[in-house]
Amino acid sequence: MPELRRDGVLIVGSINIDVTAYSSRLPQPGETFTGDAFALGLGGKGANQAVAVAKAGAAAHMVGCVGDDQFGSLVTSSLGAHGVRLEHVRTIAGDGADGDAAHTSSAHTGIAHIRVAGGENDIVIVAGANAALDEAQLDEAFAALSGEVAVMLTQLETPLPITFAAVRRAHEAGITVILDPAPARELPEEIWPLVDIIKPNETEAALLTGIAVDSPASAAQAGRWFLERGAGAAIITMAGAGSVLVTADGVGEHAPIRVHVTDTTAAGDAFAGHLAASIAAGLGLDEAIERAGAAGAVTVTRRGASGSIATAAEVDELLAR
Repeated sequence: MPELRRDGVLIVGSINIDVTAYSSRLPQPGETFTGDAFALGLGGKGANQAVAVAKAGAAAHMVGCVGDDQFGSLVTSSLGAHGVRLEHVRTIAGDGADGDAAHTSSAHTGIAHIRVAGGENDIVIVAGANAALDEAQLDEAFAALSGEVAVMLTQLETPLPITFAAVRRAHEAGITVILDPAPARELPEEIWPLVDIIKPNETEAALLTGIAVDSPASAAQAGRWFLERGAGAAIITMAGAGSVLVTADGVGEHAPIRVHVTDTTAAGDAFAGHLAASIAAGLGLDEAIERAGAAGAVTVTRRGASGSIATAAEVDELLAR
């Protein structure tokens, strides 16, 4: 039998339904305000990043949970339509039929309520079935896929002990670990030596390190904070200001690609997914960051979450220009 190519990406993370309202401005507390448009679609950082991996051309293996409601069917259909592999997505039954009564209260699919105004957004997340992800599910996924995936990409929208367990399993299997620490929260010191690449934005880097990140110099300082604790490399993204890569060899800046910003939703997820796919394909960090930055730039030019994420062809086109 020919040896399997180890160039896929395992994505461990959240799967949500995005309920998005667009308006000219955000309402004040207590105010009712008329919006311009509404959208319902696939979201969640894990799902968005899985779509980005697939659109970048890599095999995207999703590990996550949905509810047995209409939203669960909608988001799994959407993931499948984007080419994401769903063998390790579990449906949590509302009547406890999955064998764990503790999961019953989490049986609805995760919800993200998003408001978009002036190209910026705010988001309220209700975890729902995402809270049911467990170590048995991780064990099945790693047993089946360790020989096929080169990179594991994970975030912080699922239970922290499960995220830590996924990071540990990937590290032990020799799989490159990329952690997107969003939404930012305090992490155990033991996790850092298991992380090959940490990818926070400037706000998340500041919350994790206590360093105000408002320039390439302060981003580099925050990046060194992660390396001092054992992380292999840090990529600090700064929206319209580009990104900063910090490794043991030094600091490198990546300039932004200037585009007209319509909606920043999923831009960071597009970056993370294309980064993971590029590394799985064997590209070096600098080239992977270049492609990831282009993916983010394409994504912010249109509305939506997973549907707005750039394809590999669009990244090629933008970089060629």
